[in-house]
Amino acid sequence: MDYKSKTQKKQEAYSLQKLGEKLLQLSKEQVREIDIPDEVLDALNLARTIKSREGLRRQVQFIGSLMRKIDSEAIQEAVEQIDQGNYKKALEFKETEQWRDELIAGNNKMLEEILENHSNADRQQLSQLVRNARKEAGNNKPPKSSRVLFRYLRKIRSY
Repeated sequence: MDYKSKTQKKQEAYSLQKLGEKLLQLSKEQVREIDIPDEVLDALNLARTIKSREGLRRQVQFIGSLMRKIDSEAIQEAVEQIDQGNYKKALEFKETEQWRDELIAGNNKMLEEILENHSNADRQQLSQLVRNARKEAGNNKPPKSSRVLFRYLRKIRSY
């Protein structure tokens, strides 16, 4: 067994406490997907109900101490996978927004590119949505058609 200095032990304990905080930030459904012992799951559920700042801090420390007793590598990997999935969703959302904005701005090359790369896109419907959104933007009206275009772009992208 390797020797660990007091500093190393403290750093590991602190990182496990931070992992517990990340678990608290996840939704209950996401936490259920991760293989977590019942004792830690109960502590997480209790922490969600605590309103007191100091009480929550102590509960997070308790979660960290429970995490030291179990193999937390699998939990760490699962949390990282969830974080990466959220990052990818955010990137897709931003890219879809960019498509919409370029289509409304008049980039017809983008329209052709979308139709070429997404076989499920209907040329007539997409063109109509773009036309409506451009007309709406030109008349300074609320962005109803722009939202419809965005939803359609997300739909064709998800197939």
